Amino acid sequence: MTRQHSSQAFWIVAPRSGGIRDESVTVADDDSVGIRALYSGISHGTESLVWQARIPVSQQTRMRAPFQAGEFPAPVKYGYASVGVVESGAEALIGQTVFCLYPHQRRYTVPLAAAHPLPAGLPPERAVLAANVETALNICWDAEPRAGERISVIGAGVVGALAAALCAEIPGTEVELVDINPDRHALAAPLGVAFATPDAARPDNDRVIHASASESGLALALRIAADEAMLIEASWFGDHPPQVPLGEAFHSRRLTLRASQVGQLAPVMRPRWDHGRRMRKALELLAHRAHWDCLIDGETAFDDLPATMDSIVTRPGLCHRIKY
Repeated sequence: MTRQHSSQAFWIVAPRSGGIRDESVTVADDDSVGIRALYSGISHGTESLVWQARIPVSQQTRMRAPFQAGEFPAPVKYGYASVGVVESGAEALIGQTVFCLYPHQRRYTVPLAAAHPLPAGLPPERAVLAANVETALNICWDAEPRAGERISVIGAGVVGALAAALCAEIPGTEVELVDINPDRHALAAPLGVAFATPDAARPDNDRVIHASASESGLALALRIAADEAMLIEASWFGDHPPQVPLGEAFHSRRLTLRASQVGQLAPVMRPRWDHGRRMRKALELLAHRAHWDCLIDGETAFDDLPATMDSIVTRPGLCHRIKY
């Protein structure tokens, strides 16, 4: 008989309503690890759409998280940014702190390959950003920025800010982060990029990354791209069909509009990379960039999540950390 022990997890029980449920967790063996969560992170973008039941029926299979339980719209256990300590299972990892694409849950068991040890120098408090860094890395691969280019990133959420920061590390690039919230100016200096509100956004960019999930942001992205420039659509609009202004000069300027989505690796990288290698690189990047801590905007106790989740994901924010 398979042995089990108890745990607790946060579930979305109905649109914009959540609760903590008891869970039965399989005891780890030599091919798995039992993890005690220290922190998890809330993604404002996707988790906001899941919380509000805005996942289109056509995309519900694609949008499943790796260890999701239940079905959209609810009840569903969702999330993908957990950091914890290995307590049991594969002896080589016992005592190590790991990142896992797991929902918000106190204790859980996963296959050995799903637990990614944190590299030296990466505090668990910062490691909750790993899934966002992985997404930003994939966006940069899709965007293919080059040394010396003028690059604009529209939308200073966590993913947009991280994409801007990665682009800024390429020699000679001139990166501008654009957001409707002037308070996001405070992110620009730590990340090594310039900042502008939409009315002051720089024109004639070689590459534009759109990450605001708004029609106005997408229209701005098309407007400030230089002739024959590349525009990467990194937002996901969920069940909202956005109006895309492809008239006027879109064709005569020969713009390229390309989608980026983290579920698949960028085509140019697929022959040599897999999801595990990409995650290891994301963790490595996080370990050496303490200034990315500015992208975590607060912390909430796990037990308080049912009462606070709605305010966390329905207001503008960055990464919100859950403490266990």
